[in-house]
Amino acid sequence: MGYADQLFDLTDRVVLITGGSRGLGREMAFGAARCGADVVIASRDMDNCVATAAEIAAETGRSAMAYQVHVGRWDQLDGLVEATYDRFGKVDTLINNAGMSPLYDRLTDVTEKLFDAVVNLNLKGPFRLSALVGERMMAAGRGSIINVSSTGSLRPNGGIIPYAAAKAGLNAMTEGLAQAFGPAVRVNTLMAGPFLTDISKAWNLDKATQNPFGHLSLRRAGNPSEIVGAALFLASDASSFTTGSILRADGGIP
Repeated sequence: MGYADQLFDLTDRVVLITGGSRGLGREMAFGAARCGADVVIASRDMDNCVATAAEIAAETGRSAMAYQVHVGRWDQLDGLVEATYDRFGKVDTLINNAGMSPLYDRLTDVTEKLFDAVVNLNLKGPFRLSALVGERMMAAGRGSIINVSSTGSLRPNGGIIPYAAAKAGLNAMTEGLAQAFGPAVRVNTLMAGPFLTDISKAWNLDKATQNPFGHLSLRRAGNPSEIVGAALFLASDASSFTTGSILRADGGIP
């Protein structure tokens, strides 16, 4: 192994990723497996989970487990954790990646049900999963939790208020969990900017008359694969002295 290979080595580690069957979660799952980890792909769509897990196993030779779960539903999360520990006996890295930001025209269109659904998936679910897995990590003496947030938590606009509020809560939760689970477990925020995933299709970029990302330092949105380096840094021993932090992969927001 070269120096960089050793630094980012995840051989025989177990990485649990919510929202792992598509978008940024899928890219992070492949990245972890390529560095030697076994992965758990968890999302609401079992068919996508199974397909992604099969692709990862075929390409990397690592074990990949598919699990259907709605992260926004508290009572389903114990089953995910138990199934993971039954299969692998441990979790070395938890990536709380599942999230959503529904569109709305007016603030009065946001119903209580919609507001609660956004908070449940983006904040309450990650809290519960972090509590369940983090305590086991503490008992094992090591672990890393990565909360995937959004630059919307720092620069909210009128179209994402419930989502931005939930992600701002996730940022705060990261710092609290880092203190609660330290020194054995590191907890960090990976803050993503705009990425060209399947979700970006709703942005109607083809109808834009000017560059919608011109305000960013890089003047463009990210490709999904560009999240992987930051995720591997936080998952691996390369970030052994990094906890309670926000790592931005956002193209340079102003």
